[in-house]
Amino acid sequence: MSGLLILFPGQGSQKPGMAEHLWDFPTASETFAEAGDVLGWDIGELCHHGSLEELTRTDRTQLTILACSVATWRILEENGVSFSVAAGHSLGEYSALVASGRMTFADALKVVDVRGRGMQACAEERGGAMAAVIGLENEAVEEICSSLSDVWLANYNSPGQLVISGSVESVTEAGELAKECGAARVLQLPVSGAFHTPFMAGAAAALEKALAGVVFADGRGKFFSTTEMRYPAAEELAGVLTRQLMAPVRFAQSMQALLLEADSPAIGLEVGPGNVLTGLMKRISRDLRMASTGDGDALCKALGPAEDQA
Repeated sequence: MSGLLILFPGQGSQKPGMAEHLWDFPTASETFAEAGDVLGWDIGELCHHGSLEELTRTDRTQLTILACSVATWRILEENGVSFSVAAGHSLGEYSALVASGRMTFADALKVVDVRGRGMQACAEERGGAMAAVIGLENEAVEEICSSLSDVWLANYNSPGQLVISGSVESVTEAGELAKECGAARVLQLPVSGAFHTPFMAGAAAALEKALAGVVFADGRGKFFSTTEMRYPAAEELAGVLTRQLMAPVRFAQSMQALLLEADSPAIGLEVGPGNVLTGLMKRISRDLRMASTGDGDALCKALGPAEDQA
């Protein structure tokens, strides 16, 4: 085992004041200013003082998480932190691509702006729901989804923690069937759309057009796609990101595959708001030491020697 695995969170990790601990770092201030120049509005203010209602709008949430994640990585990088593999959960893949030098921050902001607006529009047009299913095997939930129309397994987060997505009626019915099959809990998620399903086709079409103008680089380190479970080449990334919008996030399987490699990472670090992925990784593997950067204490600890991370 060798090297550091950096993981970037997706939508759902946002919270009011999530950038508060970053403001003491000039690099973070410069990152938010850069993002504001690209977008034409003060994203730093939203990250620092935005209300929960403002931060949960899909068309704004994704940009704030991207900006906070990139700011956090730049702080780590300027303090000598390096990585061997970068990966992300859904939206987090854009942060991972920026961190690994495969995509510029400006391009990521422009594309994620299109992505978020498109997903918000699809949600408003078609509706939809998502629910976490706790305590069932993958196969049981897959079978439930295949027995119904308009519901799909959208996220394989960790063993026994899955997310289904689709129409409100079908997600509700699938949830009831899951309970009948022995699920410990079925929790409705606070979203208004069916993300990572064919309901996002309109957003995927707009995203494909936006990605057509992006020039991806070979970058540094390795980037692992958690929807396709492989290391895509630079020329494949536009297609990977387009397909990602309607494909399930296979986070658990991806992490399991990474940790089985001969040169698998020795330490994992969640870069960005919250510690959702840190919690998932602890359920996926007890052998990988994990740390997060979602608050001031955690970030300061991550800036210390690698052997201090746990």
